[in-house]
Amino acid sequence: QVGSETVLARIIAMVQEAQGSKAPVQRIVDRITGIFVPVVLGIAILTFVLWVTIGGSEYISYGILSAVSVLVIACPCALGLATPTALMVGIGKAASQHILIKDAVALEQMRKVDVVVLDKTGTLTEGHPTATGWLWAQSQEPHFKSVLLAAEMKSEHPLAGAIVSALQNEEKIKPALLDSFESITGKGIKASYEGHTYWVGSHKLLKDFSATVSDVMAEMLVHYESDGNGIIYFGRENELLAIIAVSDPIKATSAEAVKELKRQGIDICMLTGDGQRTALAVSSRLGIERFVADALPDDKAEFVRELQMQGKKVAMVGDGINDSQALALADVSIAMGKGTDIAMDVAMVTLMTSDLLLLPKAFQLSKQTVKLIHQNLFWAFIYNLIGIPIAAGILFPLNGLLLNPMLASAAMAFSSVSVVLNSLSLGRK
Repeated sequence: QVGSETVLARIIAMVQEAQGSKAPVQRIVDRITGIFVPVVLGIAILTFVLWVTIGGSEYISYGILSAVSVLVIACPCALGLATPTALMVGIGKAASQHILIKDAVALEQMRKVDVVVLDKTGTLTEGHPTATGWLWAQSQEPHFKSVLLAAEMKSEHPLAGAIVSALQNEEKIKPALLDSFESITGKGIKASYEGHTYWVGSHKLLKDFSATVSDVMAEMLVHYESDGNGIIYFGRENELLAIIAVSDPIKATSAEAVKELKRQGIDICMLTGDGQRTALAVSSRLGIERFVADALPDDKAEFVRELQMQGKKVAMVGDGINDSQALALADVSIAMGKGTDIAMDVAMVTLMTSDLLLLPKAFQLSKQTVKLIHQNLFWAFIYNLIGIPIAAGILFPLNGLLLNPMLASAAMAFSSVSVVLNSLSLGRK
């Protein structure tokens, strides 16, 4: 296809649609100051009116001083600083931990996440696959490996690199000159060579070409998949030529990260384009109960949408082009630092070292930051609740105390400093 009909164009359109459909998060401080400012103005006017009404014309100067003191002491600096200072410190703290937060909304949203959806390849696994098993259906013709190499050299799938490395570097095979090449999204690739159609990809492509797996190969296939290997099928027309097992080791920190996320009360789901047995083997090792195998890009996005329709707050973690639709749809999108540019561009958060242990740290940091914002807003609000009546002169009838506007401004400045100092305390946690 060309133009808007290409797979890339559809992915871009879905990403843009998903990003545009998200309602902007209304800041807590915006809601408070939206009410606070007119109320304070009203209190200042009321203060002046009461002083003049109760005390008479000789108390006009007292009324003006009290009204000014109310305006000064209630200057919403502390309220205005409560959110941005906490966010600034939180984002800075995250950066020092190799967590790049592109959107402050993500820092607020992460504390609400119920479900983390993890892509397998490159996220839970190292993303550096190697070909560990070759099973040929019959005696090989000399050009089979050359055609396979040429086809996989044109593929951008992570597993293709393993085959290219094995054939080119280890066996010193030279690529054939293909007549044509076509990528089939989510399934694999096909190519023409000397009048024959060759194909390489998943078992979905195997079914598309009506190829069958012999009993002997089926036994080895079960063995490969049970070990958690990804499987690549290579065939010509409706004939299966070879099965290649590709191993992508699980990251050393993945199991610990999953365990820590569960300890925080977050459900874990895994999405993969691999077959059922491979997905089951990997998920069992990591302690992940829920997974979806044979997932195409649209399937990943649909899975995220289904979780959201159940009322869940979803964080999607991925690293590839195939993950970008799901990343854009998720409430919080997290990309691995060694992933593709489009994944990092769509994502709100990027884990720069691709260490999954950063993930529970990011969620913990979100909770601490939002807790800090609430603390700042609470103390700023309580301070005004106490300070405004004193500034208005409520103590004057009792002990003759009237707050000078200069003292009110000093108190206002102190409240702002206390909010900033409280925010900076996050950096020491």
